[in-house]
Amino acid sequence: MSSKLFYNHEEDASIMMKKDKEELRNWIDNLEFIAEELAYLMEIEERIANNKAIHQELIELKQENTDKLAELRRYNNSTLSNLECDTMECDAFYLENHESKRNAYLEYIKKYRQTKTKTFSMILLKAK
Repeated sequence: MSSKLFYNHEEDASIMMKKDKEELRNWIDNLEFIAEELAYLMEIEERIANNKAIHQELIELKQENTDKLAELRRYNNSTLSNLECDTMECDAFYLENHESKRNAYLEYIKKYRQTKTKTFSMILLKAK
């Protein structure tokens, strides 16, 4: 990552696009890490807690993670790479679409954290 993301001479739209691209890169990086973490969590849960309900939640989270990663990669490759708006309608569509992606990502992160906490709690109970 470069040390300076924005420059004084840049237009607001250009700055917004750079900010959104950087945000998207962070989302993808986080989801890739979560995919690795889920694999470990599933293995640990299976060995120690062995709770079918939690195991099923982890399987569903893993699938949702895979789906979200694919969706965000498509979004990165198509929308963000080729977007050049010259109308207010285009800008509004882009902003609404990006906000929708952000909200879906944040909802997934919230669900993941809740399940992760529940999994760790179950593991700690079984490890006593």
